[in-house]
Parts: sequence; structure tokens; C-alpha cells
Amino acid sequence: MSYPLSLPADGPLITLSRPKPTLWIIELHNGIDSRLTADLIDRGLKPALDTVERDWRESWRTSQKNKDKTGGKGALIIVGKRSQDKFFSNGGLFAHSTESCTNAALGLDLPNVISNPNFFPVPTIAAINGHCYAGGFMLALVCDYRVMTDGSQRNAWLCMNEVHFGAVWPLSFAAILRAKLGDHRMQRKIALEGHRFTAKEAYDDGLLDHLVTGKTVDVLAKAEEVADQFGVNAQGGVWGLIKSDLYRDTLATIRQDIRAVNATIEDAAARSRL
Repeated sequence: MSYPLSLPADGPLITLSRPKPTLWIIELHNGIDSRLTADLIDRGLKPALDTVERDWRESWRTSQKNKDKTGGKGALIIVGKRSQDKFFSNGGLFAHSTESCTNAALGLDLPNVISNPNFFPVPTIAAINGHCYAGGFMLALVCDYRVMTDGSQRNAWLCMNEVHFGAVWPLSFAAILRAKLGDHRMQRKIALEGHRFTAKEAYDDGLLDHLVTGKTVDVLAKAEEVADQFGVNAQGGVWGLIKSDLYRDTLATIRQDIRAVNATIEDAAARSRL
């Protein structure tokens, strides 16, 4: 595979790079705020994740064949547009979000793709270099580790704000939140209150693993430190298998994510019942 890889080829929205043999970086750059559109998910993120897994597995198989105990390391970082310091991802498109919570309506395989890092065979790190909203928040949450700018040089918020504009969550989002954050008060704060977290608040509440003072380059540098520290744990080939057991119920729920509902449909059903 020749790197860097820009996807989709006819209008790149992400860039996949491999700065060293054991590290892959996916950069989101759909405009300045990296909206998670159908093209970005289906024709950008999905093939990029497949490429990383394929290349890592080839490396792991080689290390197993050669009995190389130092081989098979690997980690993946996902970061917002590297030339700016304002956004990680601003989530999906508002107009689509309010129409229906089904992925068919959005025109993308949202749950399976966005949840992929949750079951990935190597450690995944979200390098949150700015605002992180809605689907962008969920993409960061499914990663194994989250490193974020501390907001001291520029405001940076995390928020699941669907409750404020009338969009229903996919079942997968609720399942991921329950799996990652067991405290019902935190689930309520995120999902029902749509709380806008500062980086410091998010760190104190356990949403983040590291805060970084500086710009995108500094957030990435810390994310690479985390990748180097834990990428070695991919050597045994069981990182993803253990996560699949940890989040078995979550995966089962994601596979059921086919509801067709929004506020209007739910109200019509209530009207017929009452």
C-alpha cells in the first residue's frame, strides 16, 4: 500500500498516513469542521479502517511466521483537520439528523463504521483537536483513548446536542454510551441534558485520558506517545478479541440498529394510542 492515501479518490475527505511501520493516522478534513457525511463514512472512513486492519494483520502474520517477538505492534490515531485547531468533528448534517435516526435515511452504514474502532485489533486514539459534537463525539468515544486540547488557547467543547434540535439517537449510540460510561448520571447529562463539556470538565468526569496545552501538532504528539505506549499490546493478536468480549452486548445492539423513528412518527403513534 502506498501512503498517504486520500479517500474518496474523486474528492478526498480523509487522508490515511503511516508515518512509521507501527502507526497509522486518519485525518478528517471534510471542510473546516469535518462533518460526518455519507461520503466521508462510506467512501472514506470505512475503506481507511479496512486498509489499516489489513496492513496490520499482514505485519502480524509475518511476525508470527518468523517468530518475531517484537513484531505485530500497531496503533491508530484519528484526528481532525491538521491545518486548524478549531474542530475535531462537528458531527453529522443537521437536516439529515432530524429526518430519521435510521442509517438508511442518512445514506450511510453509520453504526458499523463509527463503532469499528471499539472492536479494532489495535489500540485506537482520538486526537481531539477542537470541538467534538454529536457523531464526532461518538467517534471519539468508541476509541480506546482520548487526548484533547485543554481549550486554554481556544475554546473546545464536547457535546451530544441532539436533544436540543430534535434528533433521535441511533440505538448504537445509546449502546456505546452505556458501555463506555456506566454512571446513569453521566448518561443523563450527556444524552438528555445535552451538556456542553469543556475539556477540563470532560477530563474530570472521565471522558478524556489526557489534556494537552497547545495546538493540533501538540495533541497529535501526545496521541503518538499513547500509541507508542500501548501499541505493543497488539502483539498478542487478542486486543480486538478481548474488546469484543467486553462489549459483546453493545455489538449485538448495534446489529439491531434498524429503527425508523423521529419525533413526528412517535407523536403520530401516541395520537393513535391516546
